[in-house]
Amino acid sequence: MSKIVDYDVAGYESFRQRARNTELSGNQKSGFPDDLRNGQSEIILADIDSKLPAFGRPGARVLDIGIGCSDLSRAIIARASERQQNLVVIDSPEVLAEIQDGPSITKIAGPFPDCLARGPIGPFDAVLSYSVLQYVFSEANLNNFIESALLLLDETSGALLLGDIPNSSMRKRFFESNAGRLHHAEHYPDRPPPNVRFNALEPRQIDDTVVLAILARARAAGFQAFVLPQGAQLPMANRREDILIKRP
Repeated sequence: MSKIVDYDVAGYESFRQRARNTELSGNQKSGFPDDLRNGQSEIILADIDSKLPAFGRPGARVLDIGIGCSDLSRAIIARASERQQNLVVIDSPEVLAEIQDGPSITKIAGPFPDCLARGPIGPFDAVLSYSVLQYVFSEANLNNFIESALLLLDETSGALLLGDIPNSSMRKRFFESNAGRLHHAEHYPDRPPPNVRFNALEPRQIDDTVVLAILARARAAGFQAFVLPQGAQLPMANRREDILIKRP
């Protein structure tokens, strides 16, 4: 009988503990079932590149905040080496120990942005934080996280992609739609329909108000900021979205 894996991960310290668990795959340590990430790395990278072109550009200066140790993490590092990028990756010491080293890879251990106290880094052409924002929102200072990342952007061409953000408002809208009902019936035939409640307090959950506040704050600080849909081929595109913030 296969081991049941808990994917309700609280945040930074929980991921440190998961990284030490030798019974979990790299994807599972990063909070994803294997069936959602196996064979998906190139598809996800193509989606990221379409929004953050410098992330895949040869020779680019790239920062990945909360890189994890999944198949996607390994693909990002392998590609950076192939394209001679200057890649800086940030995560806990335990997570960083799970991913490969490379001649153009710099690992910085610790939570972001506290880890920046050890010395300056950047500027960067592209900064990525993929499937991380929900944990920052639930246990840290969201504005401090985003603004610290923005300060690391190149002043003429830098861009930040906050990717794979679960939005509870978006999820509710989907499951209240005809497409959502058909999706649930097809994939979860033995479960009752989701109990969707609008105008209800949901602690630790990102919703439309949080997403739109991020845009407003970034724009007020002089950046261009946009909400972007995920590619339809991604497994959670119906309830997750991306935020792109860049220099004008």
